[in-house]
Amino acid sequence: MVTALSTGIPLSEFLQNPIERMEWVNGELVEITGMTLRHGEIQSKLSYYWRSYLDSNQQGGKIYTEAPCRTSQQVRRPDVAYLPPDLVAQYGNEAVLPQSFPLIAEIASPTDEAEALFVKAQEYLSSGCLEVWLVFPDSQWVLIATPTQLLGFVSGSTVSTQNAISGFSLEIARLLG
Repeated sequence: MVTALSTGIPLSEFLQNPIERMEWVNGELVEITGMTLRHGEIQSKLSYYWRSYLDSNQQGGKIYTEAPCRTSQQVRRPDVAYLPPDLVAQYGNEAVLPQSFPLIAEIASPTDEAEALFVKAQEYLSSGCLEVWLVFPDSQWVLIATPTQLLGFVSGSTVSTQNAISGFSLEIARLLG
């Protein structure tokens, strides 16, 4: 859930000094709210599973939680995101990543609207993201959006990365159970 606050901070200033728990959306500061313990647990698990896989397969790169990135329209803070080694070397010390992360996960909070998450996924994809995971804990669904397709995975199945991390897969029950 997001709550719009008044702005007064130009984008250029926000890019230099991003404010915790805030996104810059349509010229306004927007506070990220509505996160629950369950949301945090899933965020932590997914971060762990992606990082462990990268480490064990020596693919490199870094996993971030709620790190700010610039899309073509806004400054967002994805729940979980992956940055490959070449982009870590290029942008690893920036306050805000100047583009979308190649792999992003957004975890639906009880107060999130599905349509808003789909719009956010499209925003990431139109800004260079290769793959967005939309995780819906209550329905036990994971949807993966790429620039060319939308895939759905349900409880009891295994979800796999499509474009951003080679060969990663995870049982949905391990992520959401």
